[in-house]
Amino acid sequence: MPTRTSEATWEGALKNGKGSIKLGSGAYSGQYSFSSRFESGTGTNPEELIAAAHAGCFSMALSHGLAEAGFPPKRVHTVAKVHLEKSGHGFAIPRIDLETDADVPNISPQAFQEHAEKAKAGCPVSKVLAGAQITLTARLTGR
Repeated sequence: MPTRTSEATWEGALKNGKGSIKLGSGAYSGQYSFSSRFESGTGTNPEELIAAAHAGCFSMALSHGLAEAGFPPKRVHTVAKVHLEKSGHGFAIPRIDLETDADVPNISPQAFQEHAEKAKAGCPVSKVLAGAQITLTARLTGR
C-alpha cells in the first residue's frame, strides 16, 4: 500500500504569520492563516482538510460495505463537520459530525443504518480520529 504525503510551511508568529499547504499528489496547493483557521478568512485550514479526508473515507467505506452486502448504492454523499474548540491553554477537536445521504435501492432503513454505523467505525480515518466523538446522521434518498 502506498504512503501518502502532504506538506505545510508556516512563516512568522501565529497571529500575523502565513502558511501554505500542498498535497503530495499536487491536487491541491493553497494558503492558510490565523484568520482562515480561527476566524472566517480566506484560505484553508487543517480542520477543513481533516473534514474532507473523513467525508471521502466514510463515503467510500459505506459504498463498499453496501455493495458487499448486495446493495450497491447509486450515490453516497457525506458532509463532515470538524469542531475546533478552545481547550485549556490550547485548542482541541472534541467532535466530528458526519452527515450522509445515500440513494440505495432495495435496502431497508434499518439495514442502511447498520451499514452506516459499520462504515463509521471501520473507515481508516474514523479510526485515526477516534480521540474525538464522531456522530452520524444517515438518510436514505431516492425513495
